Amino acid sequence: MNMKQPFESVVAQHSVTVLRVCRALLGVQDADDAWSETFLAALRAYPDLPETANVEAWLVTIARRKAIDVQRAAKRDPLPVETLPEAPTSIGIPGADDTDLWEFVGRLPGKQRQAITFHYLAGMSHAEIAAILGGTVDAARRAAADGLKTLRKHYPGAHTKGALQ
Repeated sequence: MNMKQPFESVVAQHSVTVLRVCRALLGVQDADDAWSETFLAALRAYPDLPETANVEAWLVTIARRKAIDVQRAAKRDPLPVETLPEAPTSIGIPGADDTDLWEFVGRLPGKQRQAITFHYLAGMSHAEIAAILGGTVDAARRAAADGLKTLRKHYPGAHTKGALQ
């Protein structure tokens, strides 16, 4: 009667082979991680492995697949450079060109400022704003409208620049 050996014995018996495969496919830098991932995956699948299976071949197959995963992940990693280029950008910074507009928005009362920010900057509905601020949808709509009215009244060039449309 064949009986599967304990997983600790499998690791002890085949760890050197798996490490060699990982180093051959990945190099020394990433081999240890792939080795660990191989045995973690093997540990999860080991109970379902048939007793007659070639354990070494099975582990080498897992190691090869883990090495492929590491290589694919490395392609998505940014490449290191000596120095980063100094290129200021306003991409992703809403209103970066209108710093004075956001100064005026900052002067609005709290609920109006938040309603303006959530609605026009984050694109949230009045119902979502009401859920955040507490209160009714009508109160959130009123706060946004009052804030917009105040901005149009006090912000210079609100109509010419097309701010907060």
